Amino acid sequence: MIDAANAAALWWAVIASGLYHGLNPGMGWPLAVSAALMERRASALPGALAALGIGHFLAMAAILAPFALMATLIAWERELRVGAACLVIGMGLFLAVRRKHPRFLARVPPTRLALWSFLAATAHGAGLMLLPVYLGLCALPGEGSGEAAALMSSTVGAALLVALAHTAAMMAAGGALASGVYYWLGLKFLSRSWFNLDLLWALSLVAVGAFGLHGALVH
Repeated sequence: MIDAANAAALWWAVIASGLYHGLNPGMGWPLAVSAALMERRASALPGALAALGIGHFLAMAAILAPFALMATLIAWERELRVGAACLVIGMGLFLAVRRKHPRFLARVPPTRLALWSFLAATAHGAGLMLLPVYLGLCALPGEGSGEAAALMSSTVGAALLVALAHTAAMMAAGGALASGVYYWLGLKFLSRSWFNLDLLWALSLVAVGAFGLHGALVH
């Protein structure tokens, strides 16, 4: 169980990771700008951003949902949190060694932004970044009582809420950056802004995994 202060910190971590994903060009905001520029109409920008957001949300939910179901196994709560943290750390170390964008993403048509966003977030382990935070939130006081069906409903609802809050922050950050590029900064900034965040992304996964592992062992 965790107290209200730790719960608030975990929710801020959900929002911060969403902002981080939104600012990361690898999560697709330059594609939204490109879509609007190719269609030559500003109204295409929010539509493209919405498609990216839908794909990102589904990727987050797909990762969190199975753990939401397993969270009903209260007796194994610590083991689940330790296992999830180790999984995140392992993914971070793997990406740190193999710093290449998946080639199959280049074969996804630019008109299918929701599909591209889902695959990109999954391939880069974006959903895994939320796992230790989400499982920490599942340890809130009062979560460990009640019937299994009620507890399962609670944990699945929490997973969807975490995915939604994270995606909202991601869209706010990515949307603000994409709008700035489209309306004011232009293509020159877009061509220079595709900086390589692969190593930073991998290290952030390791850091989040270590944070989750510490929380699982201490609380």
